[in-house]
Amino acid sequence: MTLTLRFHYEGESLAANTVCKLQKSLYGLKQASHQWFSKFSTVLIDEGFVQFVADNTLFVKLANNNFIALLVYVDDIIIASNNQECIDQLKRFLDSHFKLKDLGNLKYFLGLEVAKSNKRIMLSQHHYALQLLLDVGVLGCKTRKTPMDPSVKLSKDDSELLKDSNTYKRLIGKLLYLTVTKPDLAYSVGSLSQFLAQPRVPHMQVVCHVLPYIRATVGLGLFYSSSTLVKLKRFAESDWASSPDT
Repeated sequence: MTLTLRFHYEGESLAANTVCKLQKSLYGLKQASHQWFSKFSTVLIDEGFVQFVADNTLFVKLANNNFIALLVYVDDIIIASNNQECIDQLKRFLDSHFKLKDLGNLKYFLGLEVAKSNKRIMLSQHHYALQLLLDVGVLGCKTRKTPMDPSVKLSKDDSELLKDSNTYKRLIGKLLYLTVTKPDLAYSVGSLSQFLAQPRVPHMQVVCHVLPYIRATVGLGLFYSSSTLVKLKRFAESDWASSPDT
């Protein structure tokens, strides 16, 4: 690293471009986040946690009918378990290795809002959605009842290319993250994401249809009740013949 000011004896003569040999990772270096996660992962794995392959920021441990999961994003950590004592033990263990700040029950994480009671858990991205609409300038727009007009057929046609494709790409990226708690947007946003390479005017027009729908449903999210089983229902409809590109 570059030698800092006053990092030498008074009157000491140093050659030009003198540097220090770094003995330990420092906060702010480009390698620091990697070094931190490597150290954190090693500590958890040595404690018996299993690191997921599909998502290496997720760690799980099963012992004596107790389940505990830990999710980490940089230095933000979520802990979940069916046993409160397991959570408390893990907090004490981590605090013995790292300096922790316990923020209590989860309420907000990366734009995800969590409302919890004894009977239910509600997940939403209310603030994230409002900020998205505000950034685009459509917070006060007229609402729509559907995320996409069913009569619209998106295609790689010869219509005019967008002059600013980056705006389209940023919007699709933000909308994709919003589908975490709003699966009703998944089809529309998934269809629009097919045209990221060369977005055209009709594609942006469909995005402008999605945004008013978000305004209409901004308060909706995922609801999990403690008294009923979660039953997933799926629907499929093959409509290849109506696709202009197939």
